[in-house]
Amino acid sequence: MDGNDVNSAGKCPVMHGGNTATGGDVMDWWPSALNLDILHQHDTKSDPMGEDFDYQEAVKSLDIETLKEDMKALMTDSQDWWPADWGHYGGLMIRLAWHSAGSYRLADGRGGGGAGNIRFAPLNSWPDNGNLDKARRLLWPLKKKYGNAVSWADLILLAGTMAYESMGLKTFGFAFGRTDIWHPEKDTYWGAEKEWLAPSDERYTDVSKPDTMENPLAAVQMGLIYVNPEGVNGNPDPLKTGAQVRETFARMAMNDEETAALTAGGHTVGKAHGNGDAALLGEEPEAAPIENQGFGWINPNMGGKATNAVTSGIEGAWTTNPTKWDMGYFDLLFGYDWELTKSPAGANQWRPVDIKEEDMPVDTTDPTKRVMPMMTDADMAMKVDPIYREICEKFIADPAYFDDIFARAWFKLTHRDMGPNVRYHGPDAPKEVLVWQDPVPAGNTGYDVDAVKADIAATGLSIAEMVATAWDSARTFRQSDYRGGANGARIRLAPQKDWEGNEPARLTKVLAALEPIAAKHGASVADVIVLAGNLGLEQAIKAAGSDVSVPFAPGRGDATDAMTDADSFDVLEPLADGFRNWAKKDYVVTPEEMMLDRTQLMGLTAPEMTCLIGGMRVLGTNHGGTAHGVFTDTVGALTTDFFVNLTDMAFKWVPVEGGTYEIRDRKTDAVKWTATRVDLVFGSNSILRAYAEVYAQDDNKEKFIKDFVAAWTKVMTADRYDLA
Repeated sequence: MDGNDVNSAGKCPVMHGGNTATGGDVMDWWPSALNLDILHQHDTKSDPMGEDFDYQEAVKSLDIETLKEDMKALMTDSQDWWPADWGHYGGLMIRLAWHSAGSYRLADGRGGGGAGNIRFAPLNSWPDNGNLDKARRLLWPLKKKYGNAVSWADLILLAGTMAYESMGLKTFGFAFGRTDIWHPEKDTYWGAEKEWLAPSDERYTDVSKPDTMENPLAAVQMGLIYVNPEGVNGNPDPLKTGAQVRETFARMAMNDEETAALTAGGHTVGKAHGNGDAALLGEEPEAAPIENQGFGWINPNMGGKATNAVTSGIEGAWTTNPTKWDMGYFDLLFGYDWELTKSPAGANQWRPVDIKEEDMPVDTTDPTKRVMPMMTDADMAMKVDPIYREICEKFIADPAYFDDIFARAWFKLTHRDMGPNVRYHGPDAPKEVLVWQDPVPAGNTGYDVDAVKADIAATGLSIAEMVATAWDSARTFRQSDYRGGANGARIRLAPQKDWEGNEPARLTKVLAALEPIAAKHGASVADVIVLAGNLGLEQAIKAAGSDVSVPFAPGRGDATDAMTDADSFDVLEPLADGFRNWAKKDYVVTPEEMMLDRTQLMGLTAPEMTCLIGGMRVLGTNHGGTAHGVFTDTVGALTTDFFVNLTDMAFKWVPVEGGTYEIRDRKTDAVKWTATRVDLVFGSNSILRAYAEVYAQDDNKEKFIKDFVAAWTKVMTADRYDLA
């Protein structure tokens, strides 16, 4: 390059790399700085539909029956640019729906198909999602035709359900109502590995003990949905693989019977693809050249033939008739002995010994040829693991039972992250109420709210007791899968009534005062708990010299033990709550990071988090009544004192033993207050300090109260889908 070229390049008006992934992030200079991006990841600026668009309303205009007919017609409309196996896209569409839904994990409710996130990185480029970009492109004509009336999230999962129907399964139903996101969920934690398919040892304390997998992860390796189909770390051993299958499906909220049904039913149709050299495939979608237009894994040897496809590297169908819903999976798995072999792409798989020619499926492209079927290590686990084998034998003895269990498990897989069935739309949504939907009966709206408030006030409960109880009841809400929240008053049921974070002794006292009031007025306990919190907040506002009514909408119901899958609620237990300045124990991650995680799950913004924490401190709602962060001399009044004193340079902040801090007077060195990291991060982090300074201003006292009430109401009504 000559000097003129250098000068020309130096005058380039764009920062080189500044708008690409290689440009890095300005905060990379300070890797330990608290990253608030998780609270901003679905900013409305990224949504092309605008704030006025409401998908829950738009989907009501969808011509569902015509869409279903079009979807079924698509299944057999094979395209030259991506030919269908046996002329039927059913297996591909089932895999698309499965892998979209299958990223769901029970621990934090993240993942799943409810937002169409498989359209974006990293999921769109996971090795396990190879060639699903082709499935989404096949669906584009339907998305184009039906437009805003159907989301990508709904369309993708409908494709899998219609594929099963087109191949003969009577499905359990389907519900619309999933709203799309519009950019990657970059801050969802999928594992710490820096390479695809890194050995699973990296996410286990002991890989031989599947339950030691790092939480909240559910898949065994980076880039996989569940387990490695070739065996643990690619080493075939069906018993060991079976143990991993059990753990990873349990982390997706599936029991052994549902797991066996999904494995068998998922492999009753379609095939795996490995008839070629996987090393010849092009880059994944996110790394592919611009002319590929979003396509990845380009296969130079495809030649327009389905037979030549390479995806997982495993090659073959599981059944004799891979486009037909039948009992063929069990016929082959249990009808033959199996031996270990290699696919043309070099992957470990199993083949039947001395199989009859008529039991072999035909070639995907040439129906005159018969080809060898196969089983993965996970399939062999269904035969070798004694628990799975017993379940499969039950299915074999009663095919109708298998059909029903699979149909229900498939429905659960594709709807688990939609939350309660009140969020379901469409004529095919099942009427049967399922316990995993966390049902809540309708509540009464006809009682006298003012009379209830008067009786609550007469109990003598303190502001802190009322506000903390309402908060604890509502804080379990997760926008990731729409579970938890105050509706149902499950805080009075197992396991929530015994959670350390809910202070069982205080909770018992408050419930003993509120439950008789609910019974007297015909109100739900859920309503009365929230109403008590509102009353406490109104009292605190008056103590601060203002008079504001906190919004309240009656109508919550009370769940029962029979409506509650107690085991699945264990994962909702708060292990830390920065809003109440509490952590169950010391964790690897900092308390402020755990605060951000809970804030995001609750659907709160960074300013709302800041406002709520400052208010909760001065209300005296800390867990156990600790004084950390209570920077006020008028506890119980909703003042801006937390922010005023946090930003006051008359004080200094001194770390002390036990991970806490003392706030000392600079002149006298006297200890004025104590604090935790969660308190002081609002002064140390530049973004959070900017928010804190807003509320510390002399002219924003009324704004603080207004903002606190709005954020409080948002938390209390997060699960009130009937108000939408």
